[in-house]
Amino acid sequence: MSSMFRRQLLRSLVVYGSQYRRLSTKQGCSRTKNILLSTLGVIGAGAGALLYALENAVEAGMYVDAAHIPHQPWTHDGWTQSLDHASIRRGYEVYKQVCKACHSCQYLAFRNLVGVSHTEEQAKAEAAEVTVRDGPDETGEYFERPGRLSDYFPGPYPNENAARYANNGSYPPDLSLIVLGRHGGEDYVFSLLTGYVPAPAGVVLREGQNYNPYFPGGAIAMGEILENDAVEYSDGTCATQAQMAKDVATFLRWASEPELDDRRLMSIRLCLWFTLACAMTWFFTKHKWMSMKSRKVAYKPISK
Repeated sequence: MSSMFRRQLLRSLVVYGSQYRRLSTKQGCSRTKNILLSTLGVIGAGAGALLYALENAVEAGMYVDAAHIPHQPWTHDGWTQSLDHASIRRGYEVYKQVCKACHSCQYLAFRNLVGVSHTEEQAKAEAAEVTVRDGPDETGEYFERPGRLSDYFPGPYPNENAARYANNGSYPPDLSLIVLGRHGGEDYVFSLLTGYVPAPAGVVLREGQNYNPYFPGGAIAMGEILENDAVEYSDGTCATQAQMAKDVATFLRWASEPELDDRRLMSIRLCLWFTLACAMTWFFTKHKWMSMKSRKVAYKPISK
């Protein structure tokens, strides 16, 4: 069960508990039913609040031994801002040239790149660079073919055991939802990629481990993979460590929510339509309906 789903469940417990409490005050309920509903409402709201507090405490305890993650001035902060699509393209290049060697991105398909960071022809060319195992064919045999837009990004390893064997027992996580699955989101990704320092005195690292204060526990199996000029950008941008970390963090932010820009645009449109609807409702209520509601109808019999 994901952290986001658990939070929604705990919030629902609090809301439903409060609704039970209000239901007990309605007329038509016997005294016994009122007491029962009130008790259930208090218990439900209290249990939901307690579980929600425990959830936050557990999440905070997971990162108690990690350094504070500073917030970066992202261009997509705020519900009226959009993602930097040029940065998304550069971030894809960082993932392709550096991160892809160890990390998968299994929930992204090549068709998702169309209209975001690549044209349809460019996305087809990117898909054609990979080889996909397909089948069975008419003879029942599996075969390999060039990738298509409908194919998902292939992983570097066939299974988890192969991944652990190649990385001294450590399993490189999938990066499709890493921004949503880590405390701090893209700030965590940026800080982790740029935060490697020598281990302080008293900290003992095992063979193959590196020290990063932003990683819980400090000891991380992944080494410092982003170095200056480690990537060659197609647009000629200078590939510094901070630039590459910023671009790949933006790419992973988009990968976790490809519909982010569309959802924000829809919310702005809904707010505009809602404002217009409120203005029209006020006008008709004030100048049309109110005159009809407040008029006096009197019956005057005709005298003979």
